[in-house]
Amino acid sequence: MSAPDLEVQRGLTLPGHEIRETASRASGPGGQHVNKTSTRVTLRWNARDSGALTPTQRRRLLRRLAHRLTRDGELLVHASRNRSRARNRELARERLAELVRDAVVAPRRRIATRPSRGSQARRVEAKRARSAVKRTRRPPRDD
Repeated sequence: MSAPDLEVQRGLTLPGHEIRETASRASGPGGQHVNKTSTRVTLRWNARDSGALTPTQRRRLLRRLAHRLTRDGELLVHASRNRSRARNRELARERLAELVRDAVVAPRRRIATRPSRGSQARRVEAKRARSAVKRTRRPPRDD
């Protein structure tokens, strides 16, 4: 069964057939319920082979999420906070969309600026004051 498409942002939607979902038993408290139900949801999405990304987006995503990707280029997202598999599925999908959204955003271009005359004067004055403090700490000279 294919998952529904996941809209990351306007103009970027991950096709449902590229997202693989598995369920497993969650750890932690929950008594017998946690021992017999598979509520933990894991989503796998292959970023390297996805057709949803432009080459620029793919390059940016692979560089920014390199520490989260498997050797095969898959991004794994787990969710096990809730007792409901449906709610964990929603959380995992939201987390996947957020990771991809943050990774493909273009960095803002830095606009070169110059320090203001006031900031330059404050810097020089601070250096002068610091120099004076250090000068007073010196041992007296023998002339």
